[in-house]
Amino acid sequence: MSFGNFYDICQKTPLPLCNVLLPNHGTNFKGIISTCYARSISVTNTMIFQVGNCFIHISAIVVLMIIVFHVRSKYTAIGRIEMLFFFYLYIANTIASLVVDAGVSPPSSATYGYFVAVQIGLASACCWSLMLNGFLGFQFWEDGTKKSINFTRLIAFCAFSLNFILSLFTFHNWSSNSIVNNTNTLALFVTMYFLNAVTIGIYVLSQVILILTILKNWWALGAITLGCFFFTAAQVLMYRFSNQICEGVNHYLDGLFFGTLCNLFAVMMLYKYWDMITTEDLEFSVSNTDGAVPWTNALFDEKDHREPSNSLG
Repeated sequence: MSFGNFYDICQKTPLPLCNVLLPNHGTNFKGIISTCYARSISVTNTMIFQVGNCFIHISAIVVLMIIVFHVRSKYTAIGRIEMLFFFYLYIANTIASLVVDAGVSPPSSATYGYFVAVQIGLASACCWSLMLNGFLGFQFWEDGTKKSINFTRLIAFCAFSLNFILSLFTFHNWSSNSIVNNTNTLALFVTMYFLNAVTIGIYVLSQVILILTILKNWWALGAITLGCFFFTAAQVLMYRFSNQICEGVNHYLDGLFFGTLCNLFAVMMLYKYWDMITTEDLEFSVSNTDGAVPWTNALFDEKDHREPSNSLG
C-alpha cells in the first residue's frame, strides 16, 4: 500500500468515499468495491444500505441529544458553550453519515459526492473544535466569551471548508493538474487522517497534562483513558477486521457497525470526562434575591481569598 492511496483501505472497509474514487486500474468506472460489505434490504421498493450502522447512527443522535441537555444544564461550567458547539458538530456529522450510509443519497446520484464531502468536512471540524476545547482548562483565554466562541467557530469552519473543497476537487477531478484527482488522493488522505489524528492527539495530551499537574483527579484520567481505548478500538475494527467481521456474521454487519458503536462510546466517555472535571456551585447557578452574579468556583475571585478547587467549573 502506497502512502495516501485509499485502494487497499477501501478493499478492507466499505467507506462512503470509496464509491466516488477510481480503482486505479485504468478503468473509468467509479467505485472501489470492498471485499466484503453488509448486505442491503428493500423496504417498499427502497433500498436501505448499512442497516445495522444506520441503527447505531439513530441511537447516537438520541444519546447525543441527552448529552446536550445535560451540558446545557451546567450553567457555570467552564467550556460549556464550546463543548455544546462540539456536540452540535458531532450530531451534524452523525446525520450526514446516516444520509450516505443509508443510501438516502444513492452512490450513483450526482449529489452523493457532495454529501460525502460534507461528512468528511464535519468530521474534521469536530476534531479541531475538540482540540481547542482542550486548552480551555489551562485558561489561556476566557471561555464563554464572544472572542472564544467565534475563534472556535472560525477554526472549525476553516477545517470544514478545507476538507469539503479538497474532497470535491478529488471526487470530481476539478483540478487542472494531476495533484488532486480521484486517483491521486494524497492531499485528502493527509487532511482526513494525519491532521485529524494530530488534533486528537494534542487534545488527549493536553488533558493528561491538565490532570497530572492541576486536577489530580485519577477518575478523570480513567475516563479519558477509556475514551482513547474505545476510539482506538473503532479504528482497528473498521480498518483491520472489517472483512473478518463481515464474513463471520454472514454479511449482516461489517466493521463500520462496530467502528461507529465504539466511536459513540468514546464520545460518551468524553462527556463523562468533561462532567468529572467541571463542578457547579448550585448556590450561584440560579438567580437569587440578593442580585448576586453567577461565578465559576474554580476561578480565583480577588474579593474572595479562598483557594480554587482542583476541579474546573
